[in-house]
Amino acid sequence: MTARVDQLLAERWQRASVSPAAPATDGEFLRRLYLDLTGVIPSASATREFLADTKPDKRERVIDELIDSPAHATHLANVWRDLLLARKFDPTQVPGMIGLQNWLRRQFVDRRRYDRIVADLLVATGGDESGPALFYTAVGVKPEELGTTTSRIFLGIRLDCAQCHDHPFDRWTQQDFWGYAAFFAQLEQRARNTADMRLVDVDRGEVKLPDSETVVPIRYPGSAEAVSTTGGTRRQQLAIWMVSRDNPYLGRAAVNLVWSQLFGRGLVEPLDDAGEHNPASHPELLTELSEWFVGTGYDLERLFGLLARTQAYQLSSRPTSDTLPPAELFAVMAVKTLSAEQLYDSLARLALRPVNEGLDPLADQARQAFLVKLQTQTRTVTDFELGVPQALTLMNGAELARVVVPGQSELLMAIEAPYLDDAGRVDTLFLSAFSRYPTDSERTKFAGHIYGKQDQARAAAVGDLVWALVNSAEFVLNP
Repeated sequence: MTARVDQLLAERWQRASVSPAAPATDGEFLRRLYLDLTGVIPSASATREFLADTKPDKRERVIDELIDSPAHATHLANVWRDLLLARKFDPTQVPGMIGLQNWLRRQFVDRRRYDRIVADLLVATGGDESGPALFYTAVGVKPEELGTTTSRIFLGIRLDCAQCHDHPFDRWTQQDFWGYAAFFAQLEQRARNTADMRLVDVDRGEVKLPDSETVVPIRYPGSAEAVSTTGGTRRQQLAIWMVSRDNPYLGRAAVNLVWSQLFGRGLVEPLDDAGEHNPASHPELLTELSEWFVGTGYDLERLFGLLARTQAYQLSSRPTSDTLPPAELFAVMAVKTLSAEQLYDSLARLALRPVNEGLDPLADQARQAFLVKLQTQTRTVTDFELGVPQALTLMNGAELARVVVPGQSELLMAIEAPYLDDAGRVDTLFLSAFSRYPTDSERTKFAGHIYGKQDQARAAAVGDLVWALVNSAEFVLNP
């Protein structure tokens, strides 16, 4: 299937008379892979070891290593939590966020099937396993809100555009939206204490078309027939259909999300607006890849591994000509911006501090404050959205001080090891920040900045170099 993905892309490039970019260098590939699969840059030692490895299968080996790592599960939990909670980072304003994060991480650590994760979330009741139920608290136990969120994320369609009137561009009608929202109409929250919250499915509750008395029966998207109400609770019926072969959307939406995470944009873009009005850029590829994914038993790790092995994923972000091919052709790797979490954790790794891979990454108050300050409002990873406050945080914030200030930075102390000369110290800084060795001119210029300086002046000069690296475009971007 890896070869098939590359074949279909290559055929499209040939028809469009487009030449793909050259393969990414080992350093570019390693940094990209770490950020995409674990949410953090590699350490200098990991980079040095990978660059020195001459075995032809080293890229495949590091792909498998990262997918099997706890950091991969943590990163997936971060990504799916962002999707479910619309990129909100403040647990004080979103009750249940930490519980949901921890539950998601456990699912990915156990390598559970994606369809089972979705089904469990849809029928969550709270009690002993409160994590998935806390999603309902965070979103709000309202049929229209739950219908909007779950259809966009799990089905990749904008049913909510038909909430007040029929969809202006797609086939969805008001009956479609409210018929889907009705699956959540008989849901009640019995406790407001997030430590002991219960969701209860009752035998009452209907939805009506806006400004009318017309009751809308439950029905699956795309079906004209109402669903029988004798097959369990409404949410159970939805969960059964969601993971069944009768649902053409779940596998496609998941594949599109993972593709977007690795390639910077989806085969359908925007991710949650699939339809005849917005076809996939590579329809045959999306269909075959979705069928393969469903055939694996909705195995997300195999999907990540497959896509990371493709030649397309391993292309450089530098085009072969002055004319940049259309982004939807994927002939050049998109340059992605680091998320707030990727940036914080990468600063932590650069500072030689532990990167939080435990069950409560959101419990770190300093981390939380940073995420809130740098959060963006959209899922677009190819647009740089940070403004002046965020830039000042990177230039002067407490997180940066732990990297560049003598006496606070373990990195500055480590690179003063006696076995390193000035050129070796510069090499270590570039390996740590950029996952590559410096060019000859960079090495000469940086080494010259610290040459001849002693004690505090020398430490401050090295801190200046680290500051320059962190505040460069190369650090805050994923090539």
